[in-house]
Amino acid sequence: MQKNDNWIVLAERVINGYELNEREALSILECPDENLLDLLTSAYKIRKHYFQNKVKLNMIINTKTGFCPENCGYCAQSIDSKAPIQKYRMMDKASIVKGAEQAHQLHAGTYCIVASGRGPTNRELKEVTAAVKEIKENYNMKICACLGLLNTEQAQVLKDAGVDRYNHNINTSENHHDQITTTHTYQDRVNTVSKVKDVKISPCSGVIVGMKESKYDVIQMATALRELDADSIPVNFLHAIDGTALEGTNELTPNYCLKVLCLFRFINPTKEIRVSGGREVNLRSLQALSLYAANSIFVGDYLTTSGQEGTTDHQMIKDLGFEIEYETKDIVT
Repeated sequence: MQKNDNWIVLAERVINGYELNEREALSILECPDENLLDLLTSAYKIRKHYFQNKVKLNMIINTKTGFCPENCGYCAQSIDSKAPIQKYRMMDKASIVKGAEQAHQLHAGTYCIVASGRGPTNRELKEVTAAVKEIKENYNMKICACLGLLNTEQAQVLKDAGVDRYNHNINTSENHHDQITTTHTYQDRVNTVSKVKDVKISPCSGVIVGMKESKYDVIQMATALRELDADSIPVNFLHAIDGTALEGTNELTPNYCLKVLCLFRFINPTKEIRVSGGREVNLRSLQALSLYAANSIFVGDYLTTSGQEGTTDHQMIKDLGFEIEYETKDIVT
């Protein structure tokens, strides 16, 4: 087990290009709770070296919900889910553009356009790309799309429209993948990330922790994302929804969530690490400490669950002595 007085030394080695071995990675997840502040201080050393005290804000718009043919065990939108959620078809361009105005008001530097389903239809792709072009004309913000599995042609269409980033999470380790979903493969997800990289869209890929995986699975997730060279890594913590296959799963503690974020910072030191879905219910009163390892959060609601009030997030960042990384500008009239 890593001694607490060696965390800083390990952080300095990581800054100088060192990659953790499995034993060192496991020692982070197994760090005794009484040494957690030492571990966070060391993760913060890496975070500050690359990102200072700046925090990136992201906001999601759920442009289509439900009607998904996939059987992902965590998802209320899955074909197998019995969760009572609102369902609607693809939003029109005007509604997507209107959501960008709210993102602008919340000082979100990245606006995430998300739709349920295995992959986008031609009509859905047309609606999204039309919205992206208009948003790009009016705002100085990054656009991230998350529309499911893509082929190369679809990826190029999104690139041509102005999409800066594409999110497609690996969600879990390759070893654990079949325990979560069987309607697509782990490689299907990796292939989509590779295709968006091929057309020069920035890759965003992350995980969901707390789905009955082992600590070794968590290490493999962080390592796989390093190998994929994902620019942005959302770390979600399972918020188990009644009616889904993972209903009632409650494995996480706030301290363990913080250790996971430290692990991802140590293994992916130069990347945007985003505290994502489930932070409110799993980190609870320790949410602020997550930003000593992570440098990005979502503001507003998630896909089928509510988030923390945006102004509360702004106050949390201010109270830490951190600052929002502003990337937006006024509306062009």
